[in-house]
Amino acid sequence: MHVILVDDEQSVRDSARQWLELSDFTVDDYEDAREALKTITTDYAGIVLSDVKMPGLDGLAFQKEIAAIDPHIPVVLFTGHGDIAMAVEAIQGGAYDFVEKPFDPERIVETIKRALEKRRLVLENRQLKKALEENEGLDSRLVGTSQPMRELKRELTHISPTIANVLILGETGTGKEVIARSIHEMSGRRKGPYLALNCAAIPVNMAESELFGHKNGAFTGAQGSRVGKLEAAKGGTLFLDELSSMPMDVQGKLLRALECREITPLGDNTPRPVEFRLISAMNDEPQKAIEDGRLREDLYFRLNTMEITVPPLRERKDDIPLLFSFFLERAADTYGRPAESLPSESLALMMSHDWPGNVRELKSLSERFVLSGLPAEQRIPKLLSGKVIDCGESSVSLRDQVSLFERHLIQKSIDRHDGNIKCVMDDLQIPRRTLNEKMAKYGLSRS
Repeated sequence: MHVILVDDEQSVRDSARQWLELSDFTVDDYEDAREALKTITTDYAGIVLSDVKMPGLDGLAFQKEIAAIDPHIPVVLFTGHGDIAMAVEAIQGGAYDFVEKPFDPERIVETIKRALEKRRLVLENRQLKKALEENEGLDSRLVGTSQPMRELKRELTHISPTIANVLILGETGTGKEVIARSIHEMSGRRKGPYLALNCAAIPVNMAESELFGHKNGAFTGAQGSRVGKLEAAKGGTLFLDELSSMPMDVQGKLLRALECREITPLGDNTPRPVEFRLISAMNDEPQKAIEDGRLREDLYFRLNTMEITVPPLRERKDDIPLLFSFFLERAADTYGRPAESLPSESLALMMSHDWPGNVRELKSLSERFVLSGLPAEQRIPKLLSGKVIDCGESSVSLRDQVSLFERHLIQKSIDRHDGNIKCVMDDLQIPRRTLNEKMAKYGLSRS
């Protein structure tokens, strides 16, 4: 509970500060309103208590300056008897309240508590709105409403605004680069560059040049100077995929660059400052990569300030119907083909598949489904021929398959009727209460 106290009289500040601190408020007091103004930002989580008549910047002008920074910061003015008209003017101008001198301690404490509660609610609402906007953007990138995906999105929303390095772990095809770009888009660096580099695709003899750059003539074939990725990512984000494929000597130089925040291009003797956020990814276990001599342990500890594990598709099969529909619509639009509905028998086959290629495999399947000339009911069995687990050995129980099929039918009906709940009720022939319960159970919404 923070209060900024402003009054040009030392005795008033001393007495007011004393009883405010006895009431458990944290107080910063100032003689000059202009000095106090320097400490006030839109994120200020407290209120301002100020005298009206002061030399220099008076209370009314002070209140207007604060309102220009954030009109929702509560300003409580204290006034002498002759200042009531001025106080009324201040209230009309947006001040929260005024208190007449001499002070009634109990009254001013209650006023401050109410003002602080108002400020708390304003900041909470801003945070919720920001989180909602970020989640809407995240949902457009990371499709899925299963429990693992909800937990992943919650974690991404929490860590993205920070500047911490992030290490993303997950199997091939789980969408690690999509997550890296999502982190960048939700961070304060979203206006800066986003550069991605697949370490496995760089020739060993070019890895150092790719990362740190080189001067003209630094090595055979080095024609012209080149800016490395670490320098080019200034003010933004650098994503290094398949990190354990990077040569060990280059890993050592990367570690030093991260620690010193500077690099020296090949053929140059002058260090250059670098400023970027690093997100890296691996599809194998870090400890195994360290034991196998493919990853430096000290670099690993530097990279994993925050570590995120992306669940494989087989661990979030609830998302398969939604994901397939999403990719199907995109593929149909890309290839100019109709997005035919997925037969229920085909969905059951897809639910029994282990998806070793994860989301990437599902995306490829949707594209081949759209392009196939076979009847719709024959496409998935043909495309998954030889890959589908026998239904008798499926890891998905009958109860789970029924639930997933039910979820798929409800989602399709909602989509078909553009979220019109009355039409969905008629279509599925179920009462409103039952539909609401099932929508809540499966994480579905009208949108």
